[in-house]
Amino acid sequence: MTVYEKALEFKNKYPTTIAWRLRKNSTIIEKHLNPEEKVLYVFTAQKNNNPLDIISTAVIALTNQRILIGRKRVVFGYFLDSITPDMFNDLKVLNGIIWGKIHIDTVKEFVTLSNISKNALSEIETNISSFMLEEKKKYGYKPKINKTDF
Repeated sequence: MTVYEKALEFKNKYPTTIAWRLRKNSTIIEKHLNPEEKVLYVFTAQKNNNPLDIISTAVIALTNQRILIGRKRVVFGYFLDSITPDMFNDLKVLNGIIWGKIHIDTVKEFVTLSNISKNALSEIETNISSFMLEEKKKYGYKPKINKTDF
């Protein structure tokens, strides 16, 4: 299944997510996949923090190596963000009145993905968090458990 087909499947499953130009954005991801890289999960969102800005649609792909965020510019060119497990710090889910947001905190930047269907938030969080926790173990990461959490 191609990145576009997975993005379309996500959009059909969660139609209230605001997303445009799925095919164009998906081609950016496919263009930058490494030969041995496999796409595990794909979703769509707006890469911004403004609920009124619906122009910055992105296709986000979780692969067996990293998270890729592809956005084709309207006139020419494109943007591609790559988040590798060693750069990933934290993920935050915000559930709003109409849509939800995902905040991905990395070592170098803070990525906001917005205008996502509220029903899709738990699925996205589960896919990204479980993958990143497994991958971080390869880097010697051990989750910290505070005794006060119990």
